Amino acid sequence: MSERQNSLNHFYAVIPAGGIGSRLWPLSRADAPKFLHDLTGSGQTLLRDTWDRLVPIAGEQRIMVVTGRAHRAAVESQIPELADLNVVLESEPRDSSAAIGLAAAILELREPGVIIGSFAADHVIGNRPRFKRAVIEAVAAADAGYIATIGITPTEAAVGFGYIRCAAALDIKHAPSALAVDSFVEKPDLETAEKYVSDGNYLWNGGMFIARADRLLEQIGESDPALLAGILELAAAWDTPERGAVVDRIWPGLTKIAIDYTVAEPAAAAGRLAVIPGDFDWDDVGDFASIAKLHASGRKSDLAILGENARVLADSSSGVVVTQTKRLITLIGVSDIIVVDTDDALLVTTTAHAQRVKSVVDALKLSGSTDVL
Repeated sequence: MSERQNSLNHFYAVIPAGGIGSRLWPLSRADAPKFLHDLTGSGQTLLRDTWDRLVPIAGEQRIMVVTGRAHRAAVESQIPELADLNVVLESEPRDSSAAIGLAAAILELREPGVIIGSFAADHVIGNRPRFKRAVIEAVAAADAGYIATIGITPTEAAVGFGYIRCAAALDIKHAPSALAVDSFVEKPDLETAEKYVSDGNYLWNGGMFIARADRLLEQIGESDPALLAGILELAAAWDTPERGAVVDRIWPGLTKIAIDYTVAEPAAAAGRLAVIPGDFDWDDVGDFASIAKLHASGRKSDLAILGENARVLADSSSGVVVTQTKRLITLIGVSDIIVVDTDDALLVTTTAHAQRVKSVVDALKLSGSTDVL
């Protein structure tokens, strides 16, 4: 058996399926989050698409899904092959450090030395063979002791993504593309993003992390010892009758923080982070402008229409219409428009202002209008 295949035999994929995708309101809601929608026209939800591209790499029995208790039935309906042992339920959202850290701790107890890879449930990825090659290289880097991530080669000066600043090439067996990571950069303004792309040493941060579970937990512990202690106590009780009581006691008190801050950034600063450049199509579908772009095939004059019973008449219009009703929607002479029509809420904006939808959700929370969230 080759060393590369041996590393893959220790690999476990983890799919964090959480968050409500607030920039996709009113389509994405607390009870029907982004990952449970078909946003690509494939006929499948984003969650199912994620499962299907990971199965050829990890196998059906080596994929774990971390999701909220309220979404268990929907997740299992989408993925009937998912083993009950591999469903991890959160009592409430505590962000990615807790979700991925708990999965890592559970799997490390079950299988010491396991290598885990975290892949968001709500991203769109094209060219699966190239994706698989990148994951295989990342697993090799993890086997060599690094915490690895997969960075996406930029195709434009995007302001909606974080960036990874790459450093020198690393000499890692079976990972010829691996580079050291100099630093992570938050979402930039347009001028800065243009500089990053022209520089050539920056990749988009795709939020994919691959590491030996024990190394990932060690890094979380260095960043937040209390968070690690809580995660380890949860994991110790997970496969016992005490699970429910321990989750109810500990989970709400865990630090709510993204894994970028507890793992990726400090690992990069310590020289422990490797990045594999990914040359496949990728989008985190973070807002309705992303959906319009996905369906326009690069043609700005196109109007994307999503909805099983959509009734849309359009003349000289572009953008995207997403509808869950049978209402007739008519557009005349409007460019880059976004219309999202649901039974109890209507959103109208433009692709240029798509990122501001989150502010509407924040305002609704402050006003107490949670019935439409």
